[in-house]
Parts: sequence; structure tokens; C-alpha cells
Amino acid sequence: MNNDYLEYKRKMHAISDMSGISSLLQWDQEIFLPAKAGELRARQMSLISGMIHEQLTNPNLLAIIDRALKNATTDTIQSRNLNTSRKDILRKNKLNRTHVERSALIISHSYEAWENARKENNFDVFAPHLEKIIELKRSEADMIGFEEHPYDALLDEYEPGMKTSNLERIFRQLRTGLNALLNTFPLVQKDDRFMYHYFPKEGQWELGLDVLREMGYDFERGRQDLSTHPFTITFNADDVRVTTRIDENNFHEMLWSCIHEGGHALYEQGLSAEHSGIPQSEAASLSIHESQSRLWENHVGRGMSFWTGYYPKLQTRFPSQLKHVNVNQFYAAINRVEPSLIRTNADELTYHMHVIIRFELEKQLIDGSLKVRDLREQWNEMYKKYLGIEVPDDMRGVLQDVHWSHGSFGYFPTYTLGSLYAAQFFNQAQKDIPEMEKHISTGNLAPLLSWLRKHVHAQGRLYTSEELCEQITGEKLNDTYFLKYAQTKYTALYL
Repeated sequence: MNNDYLEYKRKMHAISDMSGISSLLQWDQEIFLPAKAGELRARQMSLISGMIHEQLTNPNLLAIIDRALKNATTDTIQSRNLNTSRKDILRKNKLNRTHVERSALIISHSYEAWENARKENNFDVFAPHLEKIIELKRSEADMIGFEEHPYDALLDEYEPGMKTSNLERIFRQLRTGLNALLNTFPLVQKDDRFMYHYFPKEGQWELGLDVLREMGYDFERGRQDLSTHPFTITFNADDVRVTTRIDENNFHEMLWSCIHEGGHALYEQGLSAEHSGIPQSEAASLSIHESQSRLWENHVGRGMSFWTGYYPKLQTRFPSQLKHVNVNQFYAAINRVEPSLIRTNADELTYHMHVIIRFELEKQLIDGSLKVRDLREQWNEMYKKYLGIEVPDDMRGVLQDVHWSHGSFGYFPTYTLGSLYAAQFFNQAQKDIPEMEKHISTGNLAPLLSWLRKHVHAQGRLYTSEELCEQITGEKLNDTYFLKYAQTKYTALYL
């Protein structure tokens, strides 16, 4: 290993440590920050964001990478790490430190405003902050550059190489396939009223911890807390934390948030600690990250195999609520298909309508065809058009997601892309792991986790999403796997 490559690793490791400190400040802001501490925390976040940007865009780092590339054999792990970092740095170089610090300051204030807006159930409290974020994102798109649509520049941060036009095609095909399937279902819905009985907070909390342990989450390298919007955050390879939220009268809230974030955390805990700071130790993309959360949430967590083994434990924990509910009734309830208001609680079919709505709105906000002042009305109209439901208030409408307060424009499409990758990966895992469903039904999730560790986690960001998919399954992303999975599962449930 040449000296320039070692120096590159050392510098990237230091930048990663600084990013971990920044993440710790963000986690504290969303979990424990006192009400009056927001202003100074915003300044701290702005300062450290500027410092990270300065270190990453230092010309000396790029020179080290270029020298190391001259001595690296083409298409080796070293060259892939170096070329990926080089691309990241060239993108960051298009943004000046003033913009980065201003963004961090505005986003920190924006998150606080979003929380206050939710408490008041009033989008108008958040709207002025969102306008500033939209201005930042448009400016960012201009600085980075794009060929077709300004949204492309933002999307590339989360899903490198993906274009808005490609997403429009993917979503159009998916929506057609989903509508065809949904239109075959009878109007009679599965009974899930027992999911809205009183489930004590403490019992739900302990259940969530137990489910995370079953999945293989290492509590010696992480922890769970409560937050307004569930999330996973990484400070370093040995400190990956998750959050959930609990509604004592809606059992869906905690259960799916916990399993979803657990999937993200397993990916982070499976990345290489040895190569911290370089692409080899990072997630391939946000869509691959979401493939992990959606795989665990839907293919495992909403699968009959898992509950065949785990349901007796659930009944023991909540005997009065579930004593008259058998596992088949529970399975039907957790897979009830019905248009709903909240994305994170949506069934795995109509869920994608929620994502498509956000994608359409983001495009319009970024290209200027939609103004923030009209966002609430447009949101409500699209929920009526795509899902056939009326939005009763802002908290269950335009204020339900934290993403825009974080400036995360371009993130939402990765949820649907992740679901498509998840179906393709899970299909391959079923082929590769003998009697996998039997293992899951006996509570043995280790074979599946080991398969994901080997084929997904261990690859880091050495490959693009499509390259990784092709390497694992023998073909690029193909939505027919998801549609076939959905048709098989839900036809059995509903027809």
C-alpha cells in the first residue's frame, strides 16, 4: 500500500470523525436539546459543517488522491475508493463554505420550526423556513450543475447517476402495475381494529427492544430512543443509534418504525470499521440503504414466517389485547391494504403513492412551478387524486415528514427504489439460503443477516446501486420482482 493511499485514508478517517461529531449534535438536537438551546446549537452545527467542508475541499487532499491513483492498479478496491472519493470531493468543491455554513444554520432553525409547527398543527409556522430551504436547494442545484432538470443535481446526492426522467418512467410503470393489482381487491377490508386498542407505552418499548435483538441489532454498539420522527444515525462503526415513536392507541406506529430503522442500523453496523471514512465503509446509496430497511420491515416483519414463531411472545406481552386474535388474523391485519394519511404507517402497496406524491411536489418546488404558499393545497389535492382521501389537518398532511426541514430534497424516491431492490434481493436470498423461511419461522434470522452482510454490507460503496444489484442477482433493477411478490402475497390474502 503506497504512502499516498495511507495518507488519503488517514485524512478521510479524520473527516469521518468530524462528521460523527456533527451527527452527535444533530441527534442531541432531536432527542434531548432544551427548548431555549436552539440558537446556539444552530451556530455550532454551522461551524462544524464549515470545518468539515474545508477539510474535504482542501486542494492538498485532492492532490494526494491523484498521486495515489497513479500508483493504484485499475479497478482494484484502492482505485474504486480513490475514484469515488474524488468524485465526492469535486462535487463538494462546487459549493463554497459560506453556502455550507448558511445551509447548516438555516436547517437547524428549520427543524426547530417544523417541530413547533407540528405542535401547533399549523404549516404557516414552518412555511417561511421552508422557503429559505427551497432557495438554498435551487442555489445548490445551480452550483452543482445539471443537464435536464435542477432536481437531478439534488437527486444525485442520494442516488448517484439517477435522473428525474428515469424516476418518472419507473414511477409511471409502478403506479400502473399497483393500480391494476389494487383494482382486483374486494371492498371488504381485513379487520385491524384490535391494533388500535390500548397498548401501554412501556410494553411497546420493551417489545421494540426485543424485536431489534431478534433481528441481530447489537445494543453494545447502539441504543434506541424516542423522537418525533423515527430515524437512524451513525457516529462511528461502533455507535449506530435508532429512534422510534409510540402511540398507545396505534400499535402500527412503533412496530413498523422499529423494524424499519432496525434494518438501516443493521446495514450501518455491518459496514467496515477498519476502513472508516472511505467509500469501502459507506453505504452504496440511499436506495440500497432503504432496501435494507424495507426488506426487514416488509419481507420479514410483515411476513407470515416471522409471526409464526414470534406471535406467541407478542401475545404473552399483550394478553388482554390479543388473547382472542390468532396469528392468521394478526397477519391479515398488519397487511391490510387501504389508503391512509401517514406514509410511515402505510401498507406496502399504497405506500408508493405517498412517495410519488412527494416526488412530484419536490420537483415542482425546485423548478419553481409550485410556491411554498400553495404547498398545503397542492398536497391535499394530490392525496385526493392519488389515494382518494381527504387530509384533515397539517400534522397528518404536509407536516408529517421531517425530511424537508433537514433540506433532504431528493431523498423520498429512494424509499420506493429501495422497495424494488429489496424484493429483488429477497428473491435471490430465498434461492441462496436453503429453507430460509423455515429459519425465519423458528426465530433464526442469522442466515438472512449473514447473507446480507456478505452480499450487501461488506461491499460498502465500491459499486453503484445497479452494479451491486447485478452482482448479487445477475441483472439490473427490475420492478417485476416487486410486482410479482406483491401479487402473490396479496392475492392470497384478498382473493
